[in-house]
Amino acid sequence: MQLLTPLVPDPSAPLARANPAAKLGAAALLMLACFLAVDLLTPSIVLIVELAAIPAVGLRSRDLLRRAWPLLVAAVGIGLANALLPAEASGSLLVAIGPFQLTSGSLLIGLALALRVLGIAFVGVLALASIEPTELADSLAQQLLLPPRFAIGALAAVRLLPLLADEWQIISLARRARGVEAGRSPIAGVRLFAGQMLALLVGAIRRGTRLAMAMEARGFGARDCRTWARPQRMRRSDWALLGSAACVAFGATALSVALGHWRFVFG
Repeated sequence: MQLLTPLVPDPSAPLARANPAAKLGAAALLMLACFLAVDLLTPSIVLIVELAAIPAVGLRSRDLLRRAWPLLVAAVGIGLANALLPAEASGSLLVAIGPFQLTSGSLLIGLALALRVLGIAFVGVLALASIEPTELADSLAQQLLLPPRFAIGALAAVRLLPLLADEWQIISLARRARGVEAGRSPIAGVRLFAGQMLALLVGAIRRGTRLAMAMEARGFGARDCRTWARPQRMRRSDWALLGSAACVAFGATALSVALGHWRFVFG
């Protein structure tokens, strides 16, 4: 469960110093561009820009891609499923395996959907991996004007992720000490994994309940007004980040429309 362990970006990197609200807004713009288009060109352009932005985030490409491998697996699975089981087959037949038929049209559809999923998910990883939890809570309340309960709840959720990773490791070691192993059986492996996830979920619910009761006992949320020890402000660089993301989203969409590739998701 090292996927739950937060990455630590270089604080001197340009995007690492940006306001969390600006990062979330830029990510939302790029996600919207990928969500509205189901063609191949638009998510490809957005994904190339996201990969080029990794050094500016302050994270090493190897560490980030190592953590993001489940996204790649999910994208490949979604693309393969849509390529082999298209709603409408088109183009020339490439491969036929029983009821599964892979055509040139379905292959392009599957590839476009895979890139679309990667473009949407990877920009979210980039934004969240470069945000410090305390700054995230401050920005949610000060810039986005969200209720303090929601902002502090988001802070607590992010702070608890490393504890979940440690608890997963403890549960694994405890089961190994008791001789509970799946061996070579994949069915037993899935069953044990589901049981371990259930134990982790129960522990997370209990910890969240205790945390909520402790905050209520200390009078959290009793008053509407709050003061903030760390004021968050939108600087020129933050507005430039939002403008750059808007230009990338609009430019990718405009180029795709000009070349005749753009397809609306509900069209």
